[in-house]
Amino acid sequence: MAMDAPRTDRSIGELFSDLSQQTADLVRQEMRLAKAELSEKLAGAGRHAALIGAAAVFGVGAIVALTATVALGLIEIGVEPWLAAGITAAVMGLAAYLLAHSGIAALRKTSIAPVETIQSLKETTQWLKNATR
Repeated sequence: MAMDAPRTDRSIGELFSDLSQQTADLVRQEMRLAKAELSEKLAGAGRHAALIGAAAVFGVGAIVALTATVALGLIEIGVEPWLAAGITAAVMGLAAYLLAHSGIAALRKTSIAPVETIQSLKETTQWLKNATR
């Protein structure tokens, strides 16, 4: 009478071989998870970096476009030309700083560490320690 029951007479070598293969598969799966998680987090960080880049572009564009308008307006009301240009540059610089600060603050809140993968690896390590006892 042949039964399809699992073999219970496997050698220790076979058991360790199976454990080694399953552990290798598990590590490969963990690496794929880490790669996916890092890709997701880096994409988010890229969006925040784009905010910083947009702030820089806006800052330069604002200084070029509005400096002349504001400076000429200040000159028109009687401010010395050099002072009008300085006031205008300070206002445009403040706008650029506020935008950059906003982007940097958002970027600092973003963690690129693969939190899920780290937790999973800790669990795997603990399981392996318990399995080999």
